[in-house]
Order: sequence, then C-alpha cells, then structure tokens
Amino acid sequence: MIVYEFKVKGKDKQYQAIDEAIRTSQFIQNKCLRYWMDNKESKVDKYALNKYCAVLAAEFPFADELNSMARQSAAERSWSAIARFYNNCKKKVKGKKGFPKFKKNCRSVEYKSSGWKLSDTRKAITFSDNKGIGTLKLKGTYDLNYYDIKQIKRVRLVRRADGYYAQFAIDIDVRVESQPTNQIVGLDLGLKYFIADNKGNVEQSPQFHRKSQKQLNRANRKKSKKFSKERNKAKQRQSNNYHKARIRYARKHLKVSRQRKEYCKKLAYSVIQSNDLVAYEDLNVKGLVKNRHLAKSISDAGWYTFRSWLEYFGHKYGKVTVAVPPHNTSQNCSNCGEKVKKSLSIRTHVCPHCGYTEDRDINAAINILRLGLSTMGHTGTYATGDLPSWAVGASLLSNGESLNVESPPL
Repeated sequence: MIVYEFKVKGKDKQYQAIDEAIRTSQFIQNKCLRYWMDNKESKVDKYALNKYCAVLAAEFPFADELNSMARQSAAERSWSAIARFYNNCKKKVKGKKGFPKFKKNCRSVEYKSSGWKLSDTRKAITFSDNKGIGTLKLKGTYDLNYYDIKQIKRVRLVRRADGYYAQFAIDIDVRVESQPTNQIVGLDLGLKYFIADNKGNVEQSPQFHRKSQKQLNRANRKKSKKFSKERNKAKQRQSNNYHKARIRYARKHLKVSRQRKEYCKKLAYSVIQSNDLVAYEDLNVKGLVKNRHLAKSISDAGWYTFRSWLEYFGHKYGKVTVAVPPHNTSQNCSNCGEKVKKSLSIRTHVCPHCGYTEDRDINAAINILRLGLSTMGHTGTYATGDLPSWAVGASLLSNGESLNVESPPL
C-alpha cells in the first residue's frame, strides 16, 4: 500500500465545500464516540458504529449530504481510537491508556470506493456527493495512469496551511528486490549528533526548528497583535488581518515540519541502501518529551519520523531493522562490558576498568549493534503500532498525516 499526494486546485466555493465535508466527518466521528461511551454495557463494536452512521444521516440533513462510505470512514476513525484504548488496557500499558477524545480540529475527510471519479486523463477528480465539491484539478508529478481504478482503495481530502491536497491510497506491493551489501550497522540517536554509528560516522542534527526560531517568533508576535480580546469575549469572528497572519505563521511551521520529514526520509533511505541489517534504539519518545528541559530539542530532532521511515524502507527493500532496548547502552563499555556511569554532559566514554576511550554516542552504537545481533533485539516492531499505516492503508489520522506518503512536498 502506497499513498500518492496531489495538490488540488478549485474555486473558493469548492474549498468551502471541502471544509464543510471535513466538519461533517468530524461531527460523525464525535457522535460515534459518544454513542460508544453511552452504550458501553451493550458492547458496541465496529459494525454497530457503521450502522449508527445511517441513523445520523436520517436525523441530520447535512450528514446525509456526505457520501455513505465517507461516513463509514469517519466511524472507522472512532473505532480505531477505541480499539487502541482496548489494546492498551489488555497489554497493561503503564500510565494513561489513551482513552478516546473528541476531535476539535480535524483536517481531512476520507472517501472509499464511491463518491468520487477520476477524469479520463487522471488529472482531475470529481466528487459526486451532495456537498458540492465538484471537479478539482490535480497538481503533482505522479501519474495515476499506471494503476487500475480498482487499486485505489481510499481518496482523502486534506486541508493544510498552504492549501488543499488529495491523497490516493493505492493497493500495490511495495517490496523491491535489492542486492545485498554485506554490511551491518548500529545507530545511536542523540541530540548533539542526530545519528552515530558503530563505525565512527556521525550525522549532525539539522535543528530546523531552532534555526527558524526567530522567524517563527516574529510571525507569532504579528499574529498576536492582530488578535482582538473584545471580539473573542463577544464570540465574534476575528478580523481578516488576524487570519492572514495566522496562516502565515502556520505556513512557517509547515515548512519546518516538511524540512524535518524530508531530511529523515533521505537519511533513512541512505542507511537502508547501505546496509543489510540496521539496529537502533527502541526509544519511548512520548515519555522522553515529558522532560521540559529537553522536550523542544527532542521534538526538533524527529526521532519518531526517522524510525518510521527506516522501518518503511526496510520493509520495502527487504532489509532487517531491529529495535533494541535502550537501557544502559550509553553507560556500558563496548570493549569490556563493565558499567561506567556518566551524566548527559559527559560526551566521552572513558572506561576505568580496561582504559577504552571513545565518543559516548559511538560507544552506544557499538552496544546497540551487539544487542541487535543477539536475541535481545526484536524485529517487526513498528513505531506506529503492531501494523504500520503503510502495511494496512486502511485509515488516516484526523490531521491528515500519513507516514507512507512518498510524494515530494509541493
């Protein structure tokens, strides 16, 4: 399963219709969640939520205007959150179990096999439900003529700061045969170096957010100056100048996120192409960002994004990716195995037992590779759960993000 992304071009009325379709999808998603919360004792399942979509369509005219399969997709999003909560409870995950929450700012609507039709040239798409979206032009570098219409399982309309996009989930085998390199590598993820391997190679952390901090702060101040507290208290719409400043600010953040994503994607591709086995740390990024002193730096590094692309390309090119426990990989000596305690400020590993001296991150990378080659490592662990989105291709996050989009940013 792969996802191709195109920017769509239309008129203002069509964009407003897309926004209305997204709001309707969010409404159905929240209604399904409320239905599950009110009927827990009756054991509401995925099929019960799909049937409830017909009840909502009969009760609310604006919900009936949305395509029936698009309503089911919204219900499936709710069930995805519910199922994840149940799985966390069964696995006895420590801390909060991720109880489903109501959505406030969805940015996408998803259609299945009906409600849309591609043009003969595959350069335009027409939505036939009663929301009034109509025909939209597709702007992108990929050619959909290579694939049969039956292979397109989902079509998603996504709203971002710089416009609207259409995503096509295509059911094809992504596996590609590649020649073995007879190389293995262990990777240590860090803040000083983005990655350091067991061979002594390091890659500097790009720090895209840090470098854009001044521009982001300036745009945020301009946005704040145009915000009216009186309008907000009166529950009135903010001025057009405020919304223009808000969009400019959002575009700058979008640029930073795209820079980080493309950097992680290219680096992960390079690592996979150069090695047959890649061992890396099974980091709990969600827990690490709770450290308020390092949260910004960890988020700016993009460890989660890098791991996701590493696992995707490993699956695609038939390479082995192994996640190992990160405990004491930086503390243990890679030469003699003795534990040498050190704080984060100490960047050089000096073992008092055997006299071995090495950079802290490189020493950790050697330990990670050794763990990856032993039985302590485990393959098939994906950053997105038991099955990643690129392996299933069944759903999309409500904010429009998808890990398997190989389209370049437009």
